[in-house]
Amino acid sequence: DIQRSVALLKQACLDSGFFYVLDHGISQEFMDEVFAESKKFFELPNSEKMKLLRNEKNRGYTPMLDEILDPENQVNGDYKEGYYIGVEVPADDPQSNRPFYGPNQWPSEEVLPKWREVMEQYHREALRVAKSVARIIALALNLDEDFFDRPEMLGDSIATLRLLHYEGKVSNPSKGVYGAGAHSDFGLITLLATDDVVGLQICKDRNAQPQVWEYVAPMKGGFIVNLGDMLERWSNSIFRSTLHRVVLDGRERYSIAFFVEPSHDCVVECLPTCKSETNPPK
Repeated sequence: DIQRSVALLKQACLDSGFFYVLDHGISQEFMDEVFAESKKFFELPNSEKMKLLRNEKNRGYTPMLDEILDPENQVNGDYKEGYYIGVEVPADDPQSNRPFYGPNQWPSEEVLPKWREVMEQYHREALRVAKSVARIIALALNLDEDFFDRPEMLGDSIATLRLLHYEGKVSNPSKGVYGAGAHSDFGLITLLATDDVVGLQICKDRNAQPQVWEYVAPMKGGFIVNLGDMLERWSNSIFRSTLHRVVLDGRERYSIAFFVEPSHDCVVECLPTCKSETNPPK
């Protein structure tokens, strides 16, 4: 029932900008395989991982403590390591001169056979799901269902897969120690797949004092989807991009984020259905 999906999604986007997506067509067997391959990479010796250190195209490995998402409140970086995989564009293609486009870095076949194949398939599958979610978002914003399918939107999207591994450290927010510091995503939408270890927290009101944080439970086989700042701005602040962070309980945690943005040629301006005389573009 598409209308029910639209109504549920709209309420979630108004309320928190976070929702679950189930029955998305990616099999549990394949999800398990992607997580298993991700774990194999992070279990490699540090010397192997450092050969694939993130480059100027934002592709490759990011070590533990490499990022600080909330510098005002964190004493160290995030207690996570990651791996970025973007849209594969050959180095000799003129498109590869644009930000976020270019060739990926891949572990060698000898070290991790089949790894590239699995990750490229997951990138394709996750993008398919993201486009389906975007159609429901379009309907929730009273736009044509295919609004985000156009070439300058998600027809030629900037989509980045990021594998994440959190080390088994106990977070302590009062002392500035986090798995990942508080932030909102800057793009359109993010699809997050997680293992069964809790850790993700959201804060619906960033201006509250004190801030109230609540856990988002893992959902076996489902995606946790959140809206980014771009969609909040695009919708004239009708839909929400919400602060979130990762607080660890001492267990290792694996997750896979998929960040989806429109193409470089997309003009982001207040959507026609999100402005009126009483609510002009912000």
